[in-house]
Amino acid sequence: MENNLDHINLIITLKDENDLLRQNNSDLTNRLQESEYNLLYAKQELEKLRRLFFGSKSESFKHENQFIHPTLGFDYGDTKEVVEAETGKEAEIITYQRIKATEKNKQILINSRQPLPAHLPRITVVIEPEGDLTGAVKIREEITEILEYTTGKLHVKRIVRPVYAFPAREEQSIVIADLPSLPIPKGNAGASLIAYILVSKFVDHLPFYRIAKMFKRDGVILSESTINDWFKATCILLVVLYNRLVEVVRSQDYLQVDETTIRVLDRNKPGTTHQGYHWGYHSPILKLVCFHYEKGRGREGPERFLKDFRGTLQTDGYAGYNSFEKPGEISLISCLAHIRRKFHESLDNDKPRATYVLEKIRLLYDIERECEVLNLDFDAIKQIRQKKAVPILKELETWLKLNKPHILPRSSIGKAIDYTLNLWERQKRYVNDGRYKIDNNLIENCMRPIALSRKNFLFAGCHEAAQHGAILFSLFACCLKNEVNPNHWLVDVLTRLPDCKQSELEDLLPHKWKSININLPA
Repeated sequence: MENNLDHINLIITLKDENDLLRQNNSDLTNRLQESEYNLLYAKQELEKLRRLFFGSKSESFKHENQFIHPTLGFDYGDTKEVVEAETGKEAEIITYQRIKATEKNKQILINSRQPLPAHLPRITVVIEPEGDLTGAVKIREEITEILEYTTGKLHVKRIVRPVYAFPAREEQSIVIADLPSLPIPKGNAGASLIAYILVSKFVDHLPFYRIAKMFKRDGVILSESTINDWFKATCILLVVLYNRLVEVVRSQDYLQVDETTIRVLDRNKPGTTHQGYHWGYHSPILKLVCFHYEKGRGREGPERFLKDFRGTLQTDGYAGYNSFEKPGEISLISCLAHIRRKFHESLDNDKPRATYVLEKIRLLYDIERECEVLNLDFDAIKQIRQKKAVPILKELETWLKLNKPHILPRSSIGKAIDYTLNLWERQKRYVNDGRYKIDNNLIENCMRPIALSRKNFLFAGCHEAAQHGAILFSLFACCLKNEVNPNHWLVDVLTRLPDCKQSELEDLLPHKWKSININLPA
């Protein structure tokens, strides 16, 4: 009996030890897997840093065996079978002979130049030949045009208003002409000077103190505080035009939205800066851009700005935009460029899978380039997308869903697939309307001047100055989008705006101003 009990106790002990070993083994396996995940994550982050410091910033993707479409020059695949499927004809290899340029032809090409712009003023210098020209007859002139540059010079504009008295009248009266409206009332800064200063800062990214040093070299002392006062007064004048821009942008039913940071000095944070945000709203149809400053990145700012908006918003994957999705009122479209970036970063992690997705994305962009080159209208763009892009999107969606269970979630490729599937319903919507863009790159490009300025003048002096900066970034971005010279535009606007009627404000916005002032040089 005792032997049986000992045997049973031994079995129980061995079973407990076996369970303990199994548990320990499971814990060790989990810890090993966790360590592998951490190691993989560390390698991915290290590779990101290496690309940031030493790698190429381009996200373009070209397959090793890709070829060029024979008619339009677009890349459509890896083999000639793709061309045969597109055209219905057997692909042919075409060769040609190129005549090598002679030294004489090379010299002609080197000497050929674009003609100098006709609107530039000409200063003529006549050089007569030396010697006695008595009896000579001029048969022609050899004219050589050379492009020169003279540094901008300040000058003083004196407005003289004679004062007249009428002594013969019973009641002596005095008359004088009215002083023209000035951009800054009772100020001594003209429209051209203000325009030069503001364009230098918000287009050419020069801080005010550097501009003051440039004036000092020409013997004109302008303090930085004076320039700041001019900047503030000008923005107060431009507020009415900016508000009209906001109204026009809000009235559109398709906008692209993005945000970027700006550091701002804050009295409540001595020794450091506050991180504010410039929210950008872009209408691709009108080519108008509007920036609005907010102290934070929360959704409250864009919710106030888009309070009455109805239509389609195109954004990146930032979760703060999710609350804008309202069926029947607002729909969201995501950005394919952000999706492509995720898979581009995954090439070192899982090259076969990342390459497959990048190849499909490249085909989608080829369709967009084809529409752009052919200059198709919105209806034709929609038809081509429905015919060519929709099958690619369906194939890619199926592949993503099939591959997700077989990939580590914390790996770079796993994160890329999760990111894509979370936004896929929004991404597919761009094919439903020819006006919609495949990505959000247009608004991101509008953010570049802010990023460049941020590197040069570092921060805004206060929250009010940050919003004033948003006004000028908005108006100048509209100029650049519509190929309008910002200096010419601002000089004209500052001259006309003080006496402008409310009904005429929209004509001063760059997209309307350009058509009205069509003869001005760009």
